Amino acid sequence: MIPHASNRVVGLDPTIGALLLAAVGTDEENTAMTSNARSQVTTLVTTMGNESDSATTAATADQLMLLVYPNLRRLAQRYLASERAGHTLQPTAVVNEAYCKLVDEDQVGWQGRTHFFAVGARAMRQVLVDHARARGRSKRGGGWQQVSLAEGRRSSGLANLDMEQVLTLNAALERLAELDPRQARILELRFFAGLTVREVAEVLGLSKRTVEGDWAHARVWLQRELERGDSGR
Repeated sequence: MIPHASNRVVGLDPTIGALLLAAVGTDEENTAMTSNARSQVTTLVTTMGNESDSATTAATADQLMLLVYPNLRRLAQRYLASERAGHTLQPTAVVNEAYCKLVDEDQVGWQGRTHFFAVGARAMRQVLVDHARARGRSKRGGGWQQVSLAEGRRSSGLANLDMEQVLTLNAALERLAELDPRQARILELRFFAGLTVREVAEVLGLSKRTVEGDWAHARVWLQRELERGDSGR
């Protein structure tokens, strides 16, 4: 089982968002960081695969989160720099590109990829929430305005979410996490990193059948919550 990064680093609230944003420096600093990040991320991902203590693994995931978040944020911005205003962002595409840029696949096997995507899912969710909150504060357009989420390797029913709906989705996932943390994590891994059911089972140390059951129940619950949110708009 691969523990996720601890709540003190990845809790989705404004104060944690500020902590992560502090890791984003100037252009010169970012260039230097990107050149160093590949070896650092590869080392951390490899280390997580060799650790058996959950507390130690969670601490390593915290370190990985602080490296992955600013890189995902920059990639998301660069991804759409040449696109038209209002372009739809696909989070799984950004996470995949980050993996290719930040991990030396010659040194990391399929388990290393799973470790990276387990952290990348939460980092990508934080990027989306931070962007949606910033747009709400500024009341200005520009950049990506919609998000299209995936279920594993295919598109989900959650296509073309606007920024308000992204925040509604995040709030629903937070409510689900209070009711059933495992189901909330499954949705996060599927939607924000595009992991397959088999890969989610590997991340969480569960059987494929258990993940399939939780996934089915969680999707029904989430759809009901989102429809309730839409009806109040």
